[in-house]
Amino acid sequence: MKKRIICVSREFGSGGRELGKRLADNLGFAYYDREIVLSLAEQTGMDENSLEQQLEIAAPVPFAIHFAQSFTDNLTVNDTTVQLLSLQTRLIKELAAKGDCVIVGRAADSILEEEFPFRLFVYAESEAKLERCRSRATEGEGLSDREILRQMKRIDRRRAEFHDIISPRPWGDKESYDLCVNTTGTEIKAVVPAVAEYYRLWAAATDRGR
Repeated sequence: MKKRIICVSREFGSGGRELGKRLADNLGFAYYDREIVLSLAEQTGMDENSLEQQLEIAAPVPFAIHFAQSFTDNLTVNDTTVQLLSLQTRLIKELAAKGDCVIVGRAADSILEEEFPFRLFVYAESEAKLERCRSRATEGEGLSDREILRQMKRIDRRRAEFHDIISPRPWGDKESYDLCVNTTGTEIKAVVPAVAEYYRLWAAATDRGR
């Protein structure tokens, strides 16, 4: 039976991670997000934060997406980034092959394009994202609204750059996705049943069309 794969792309602060987890629970699918970083950290022996920072700087390095190339023992910083991206891509494909799943971020929609995943994009208006970030800030973080907005834009820019290097379809463009969900003014858990039902209808129609 064909694996059911849902790839969630999201704007920072939109609640896409929560939506992805609740959607996976609703459908009975496996859920992969931080699990990918934890597995990579275990494989490489790298600290999780250092690993994520290394992957983040990959965005503006186009040649870093040549995942199939071989590596030497004498790695430069960029070589390390290429290796990590290669490992991450391989892991995403392995996880998707295990069974029905929801994968958040990491350009999984492009990496798994040949598997015809359901591509979901989650977004929200700036004020709604700002409020979500404020409510989830750790005690003592003390960032101003301006600093939070700057951080949101930086993270989304990185996500777009990374995605667009390996995909002909722009990150965030409605034509790049099967469903776009605006979480502004909504409670994430209240949206999930409708998204799950839409996915079931999409999956049934897709199966009939093949």
